[in-house]
Amino acid sequence: MSAPIPIGELFLLGFRTPHVPPWLRDFARDYGLGGVILFDYDCTDRKYERNIFDPAQVKALCAEIHALPTRPLIFIDQEGGKVRRLKEERGFAPLPSARQFGRLTAQGRLDALRPAFTELRDLGIDADLAPVVDLDINPDSPDIGSAQRSFSADPRVVEDCVGALVEVARATGLKLCLKHFPGTGGAKVNPHDHVMDLSDCLTDAQVKIFETLAPRVPMVLFSHGVVNQWEQDTPCCLSSVAVRKLRRSAPGVVILTDDLQMQGVQKLMTTGDAALCALRAGADFILIGNNMKDEQAESARYAQNLLDACAKDASLADNARAAIERIRRLKA
Repeated sequence: MSAPIPIGELFLLGFRTPHVPPWLRDFARDYGLGGVILFDYDCTDRKYERNIFDPAQVKALCAEIHALPTRPLIFIDQEGGKVRRLKEERGFAPLPSARQFGRLTAQGRLDALRPAFTELRDLGIDADLAPVVDLDINPDSPDIGSAQRSFSADPRVVEDCVGALVEVARATGLKLCLKHFPGTGGAKVNPHDHVMDLSDCLTDAQVKIFETLAPRVPMVLFSHGVVNQWEQDTPCCLSSVAVRKLRRSAPGVVILTDDLQMQGVQKLMTTGDAALCALRAGADFILIGNNMKDEQAESARYAQNLLDACAKDASLADNARAAIERIRRLKA
């Protein structure tokens, strides 16, 4: 008889308090836990009162999280500019937007990164969900271009910027995650609100950036973008075709779904069904932020449903074990 699968290691969960809540302690105890994601803004309350208040509080929270069973990794979106959960007004180091960063000199980039990345590690944060390597194909795109989240439309500039991030991340011990595979810079809609079709705007140059850079970082986050020529009506984070494409370039990379509570998935299926689809497709981390929706109370049910499905499907169980092995290597 094979050992029980610690299925919670596949989950990357958000929560709504400045301390570890009881439900998350129970989840980690019963299923294990792969990681947590921290936010400053709570979409339900529409207030900047969630996980992040000041450096001392964040450091204490990170110590609490790391003390949980299976020592979860702590993730944050600290891209710079608009997408920056640790903000200067709360006492954290500044970080320019990706567009501004792309226009700095090589030395200027290193100077901008060092204090920010050093601070992340000093706080206890393990992983930055950055860099965004979506090309600035459509400067008016609602989620990338208009938010200055792209370094450049020029692949060479993007690669140079990523080189700087990799250099400083290695020096500080911070883990990075490329996003949003296969590239959403040309999208006309925001996946937080709509199903996002990339079929007509995805370029070979954009896919090549991920293939080139994925071996240099430990993780890649998959978007909710649909590429119909790959797999009809299926978000890439739930697509076995998309997963296989990237794994050819980076076999050992840890693949994250984007947040399954975004409307780019929710308009197609429930969070629980999406979690099962993600595991079936070969993704590793299942990201449920509990920010766009509060499904904290459902978390244990989602884990148990995956466990039950693995008990009935040997290939799904194999996917789970392979994903957990990749996640544990990342933790080590």
